[in-house]
Amino acid sequence: MHKNDNFEAVVQEWTAKANNDLLNASHTLKLGKRCPTDTVCFHAQQCVEKYIKAFLVAENIKFPRTHDIEVLVSLLHKHIRFPLTIEQQRQLTGYASAARYPGFSEPISLAEAKDAVKIARQVKKEIQKLLEKKPLF
Repeated sequence: MHKNDNFEAVVQEWTAKANNDLLNASHTLKLGKRCPTDTVCFHAQQCVEKYIKAFLVAENIKFPRTHDIEVLVSLLHKHIRFPLTIEQQRQLTGYASAARYPGFSEPISLAEAKDAVKIARQVKKEIQKLLEKKPLF
């Protein structure tokens, strides 16, 4: 987490980076059959990760340097209903690590890549709603 007392600016930095990842994933999907699906899924995972981290910053919750979505979600207050199943969290985490390197994962279908982007959009929408309700200092 940044060593910056301006929570609003730090949250905006995280969400801006998350939005760039989502834009990259969405744009790359337009390649259709030529789409590098591993790249799309990586950017979808990054979008989700960064939106969660933005909300953790807004809640003043410290988090470790990790790409593990399940670990980050576990840090959220219990009253927060997060829109991803454990399976989806684990799938996304795999896109941040194993899917990026040769020989560590099965090929990713275009349908799976589209689903990853759909999940990222859903997380973005839910986190934005939570952030709108949260007054930042």
